[in-house]
Amino acid sequence: MAMQKCLREALLCARTEARLTAGVHESAKIMTDDPDSVSFCVLAMDEDFGCDIALQIHFTLIQSFCFDNGISIVRVSDMQRLSELLGSKAEQLDDAHCVLITNPAEGSWEDPALEKLHLFCEESRRLNDWLPEISLPER
Repeated sequence: MAMQKCLREALLCARTEARLTAGVHESAKIMTDDPDSVSFCVLAMDEDFGCDIALQIHFTLIQSFCFDNGISIVRVSDMQRLSELLGSKAEQLDDAHCVLITNPAEGSWEDPALEKLHLFCEESRRLNDWLPEISLPER
């Protein structure tokens, strides 16, 4: 339950500070252009994931990129709830399968929820869970 709240808080904080990128292609652009700016990645799976081989390939490449560049990554299974948390950012896009949180501006306060998520991901990797899943909380 604690990680659910942390993920929600981190997403809401990043949304407020305009530090979110949503969409597989948009996320790939950010990762390619400035991988050091990316702090956290959320991959959302939905009922179409199993049938969409292109999406599966994109996810594999994004996961690999995150692992190679030390970017914490989690999976969620409720893309609809993730879209709700993203608000107008998701409405602009048809794709909320991949969401990136970029680093806060230099000199700003660190996000404690995001720090807890990083620690959660580190602990999961120590337990050989390379892509931990977090359920998004209801409102």
